[in-house]
Amino acid sequence: MNERYSRQILFNGIGKEGQRRLLESRALIVGCGALGSAHAESLARAGVGHLRIVDRDFVEASNLQRQTMFTERDAAERTPKAIAAANHIREITSDIEVEPEIADVNNSNIEQLIKDCDVVLDGTDNFATRYLINDACVKHDVNWIYGAAVGSYGVTMTIRPHQSPCLRCVFEEAPPAASAPTCDTAGVIMPIISVVAAVQVAEALKLLTGHLDMLHSSLMQFDVWRNEWRKINPGPPSPDCTTCALGKFTTLEAAAADFAAVLCGRDAVQISPAQSTRVDFESLAERLRASGEVKFNDYLLRFRTGDFELTVFQDARSIIRGTSEIKTARTLYAKFIGN
Repeated sequence: MNERYSRQILFNGIGKEGQRRLLESRALIVGCGALGSAHAESLARAGVGHLRIVDRDFVEASNLQRQTMFTERDAAERTPKAIAAANHIREITSDIEVEPEIADVNNSNIEQLIKDCDVVLDGTDNFATRYLINDACVKHDVNWIYGAAVGSYGVTMTIRPHQSPCLRCVFEEAPPAASAPTCDTAGVIMPIISVVAAVQVAEALKLLTGHLDMLHSSLMQFDVWRNEWRKINPGPPSPDCTTCALGKFTTLEAAAADFAAVLCGRDAVQISPAQSTRVDFESLAERLRASGEVKFNDYLLRFRTGDFELTVFQDARSIIRGTSEIKTARTLYAKFIGN
């Protein structure tokens, strides 16, 4: 045990044994935006031995106000967030292994992503992905920590499958579309990100070091502008829960098909093909040059044509900017990228 963790080892809740357990632990961070980048840096500095960081997006200037792992250079180069986070962590510590994954988390990969992990931290921005995490973690008995933040408000809950309520027990259905504010409509301030991420990471450290009696065991809500902090008792797991009581993992059984999603506030649509592949950027760039401006690096290709910009990732997933119409995005994808 080196000098790096000496102050953490002095803390009675960790100690030498706890630090040993952290170094032997594996954590998955789903989404590396504001919450996820804070998770990644905190867990890396704490000495969690293996971090798998999954994110589908790249760094933009608007991220820099609250996403602490990234720099102006990352934004200028549009570095994928998972890669930028991994690069930053490697400058912080050589003690741990970091595994970046540039991917859209879906039913085809979530079970593989959580494989061998001791805890999963939620850094996502939508309930569809959270239900997916919930189904996979309950099915495979992996602890996970839900978290969300918008404006000055945040919420978090720790889920221990079959020991505590799962996400479906508390939120049986996702909130209706347009029923709640988002970061793109209400904004978000850095302090609430720091609070929610700190509680999530603290819960992760408790889980990984075996201090289950210290978990807050509640749905915690915070508003740093209104100076409010609430703990809501979610009660026991629901006997009627489709996920943890009945064992129906509906999100994992979704039919294979291409997936399209409007990216809120971005005037963009993401298209994910039914089967991922590995794109040869050099060949694709050569094919596209006659139709517009093309740039690419090791991680993504950018193509501008008219009012649209297509960002293509190695797995053939693409973000089409300049439209919020799924039909238009699919047409552009089929025209320029192909099936």
